[in-house]
Amino acid sequence: MANERNFWLIIAYDGTGFSGWQRQPAARTVCGALEELLSDLCRMPVELTAASRTDAGVHARGQSANFTCSTGIPPEGLLRAANDALAQSRLERVGEIGIVSAVEMPLAFHARYDAKGKRYRYRIRNAEKPDIFLRNQCYQIADPLDCEAMQQAASHLPGEKDFRCFLSAGGNPQKSTVRRIDSCTVARQGDEVYIDIEGNGFLYHMVRNIAGTLAEIGLGRRDPDDMISIIESKDRQSAGHTAPPQGLYLEEVFY
Repeated sequence: MANERNFWLIIAYDGTGFSGWQRQPAARTVCGALEELLSDLCRMPVELTAASRTDAGVHARGQSANFTCSTGIPPEGLLRAANDALAQSRLERVGEIGIVSAVEMPLAFHARYDAKGKRYRYRIRNAEKPDIFLRNQCYQIADPLDCEAMQQAASHLPGEKDFRCFLSAGGNPQKSTVRRIDSCTVARQGDEVYIDIEGNGFLYHMVRNIAGTLAEIGLGRRDPDDMISIIESKDRQSAGHTAPPQGLYLEEVFY
């Protein structure tokens, strides 16, 4: 295509009102909503390629996506026009999506295949009484969590290992389940417990399954060193429950 250009976007969104990132027929998705908006702005069909296909209810502060088109709009103009449209109820609910940055990249750049790693945060509110205003932003657990035990368990995760035990049904078991986790930390700030995890890639529901397992350890239902045998088992049934989607945030994609 003549004058084809490649735009790279960093996108933030509240995933509550969406059926995930990936476009779906007859479903409201982040990708679908943004493609419609960008196609209007660029006056040609736009297809986004994202680094992560977040599930329904999952949020992002640093989703990474790119698209190619032959528009003459500069990146800063595209950024301003898109956010102006988003602020004017373009998506029916103001504030659900924001574009953090837009830059032009070489045509060879691919948001998904060029990604070297990702960082996620899982957010737990640990207080006796639930906060109804945070019901879509975090996992609420009333019983006290032992963060030291959770951190001890998390310390067994880093390294390149077969994490099949954290692959939920629906993921592709035929592909390699070996991934590298670079760090996993658990920290409390007031009533909130944050699980921050960084690695070169994650299996289907892997972060949520790790969060559910760590929560069970924090509640005293499992021993911190059980994490070793859970990983070695390569069996999903040996790990903990899948933590709910509203606590998960895609924080950053690395290149």
